[in-house]
Amino acid sequence: MSTHAKRERLLLADLLEATGPDARTLCEGWTTRDLAAHVVVRERRPDAAGGILVKQLLPRLERVMTEFAAKPYEELIQLIRTGPPRFSPFALKQIDEMSNTVEFYVHTEDVRRAQPDWTPRHLDAVFQDALWSRLERTARLTGRGAPTGLVLRRPNGQTAVAHRGTPVVTVTGEPSELLMFALGRQGVADVELEGDKDAIAKAQETKELGL
Repeated sequence: MSTHAKRERLLLADLLEATGPDARTLCEGWTTRDLAAHVVVRERRPDAAGGILVKQLLPRLERVMTEFAAKPYEELIQLIRTGPPRFSPFALKQIDEMSNTVEFYVHTEDVRRAQPDWTPRHLDAVFQDALWSRLERTARLTGRGAPTGLVLRRPNGQTAVAHRGTPVVTVTGEPSELLMFALGRQGVADVELEGDKDAIAKAQETKELGL
């Protein structure tokens, strides 16, 4: 596994273990047990994981997730920690790096930031660059449902257009925070927004950002 994906995987597993199965997360309606089941199903049950993106497959995904959520919590944590089985595409280093770095970073923050005593986490410049690289490639996908034009900007001036349109809202922050915003976690993202007041309110409140 790649350095970033492996690190974020282990951080997520440790955090889920420490918080226990019934803690809140930023994923609406999900406890930490539900989130753990999601991570395991995504890697180990491709026959069901398609429901994450395809509506017609959602009933099957929900059934399989319910089955996994009923497993002992410690078993779910161990399945996350040890990684995908050899036959999984996620076992390939390049796919792991491409698909899991953001997945595990965001879900770690979904647990951390849902807790009342959470504190900001320092991320090194190399990891921020890695997150930015992924955000640039997926900005149009995550921002396709934005109710306004949406531009994501790093403090160093690099930008990514998430949605074309007017009026335009420019969101400025570190890549890690821009990811949280672009993936629908606007309320906990440490960013600054510029633009028309009403457009900013729409961008902050919409539930249409993300995959």
